[in-house]
Amino acid sequence: MKIFEEIFFLFVLITITLLIGVYLYRVLRGPTVFDRVLGLNGISTKAIILLVVIGTFYERVDMFVDISTGYALLNLVGSLAIAKYLEERREVF
Repeated sequence: MKIFEEIFFLFVLITITLLIGVYLYRVLRGPTVFDRVLGLNGISTKAIILLVVIGTFYERVDMFVDISTGYALLNLVGSLAIAKYLEERREVF
């Protein structure tokens, strides 16, 4: 039974990593700044999920949930700061 769990977690980790790659493409090739910000938010969300899955694999979910919560709060503050900057910049033009 343990081998099936390891294969499942490996499949989930690879899938999430591929999704991060898709969002990275959005960040690099996004036609507008807003597309790039959405791509960064998507990467951050998938990284949070990735942390929780890794915590489940190592049977230390409590520690990894704390780390992912801190990362989510940093993502929220960063997104709000970028949104505020873009809002003020738009008023200038």
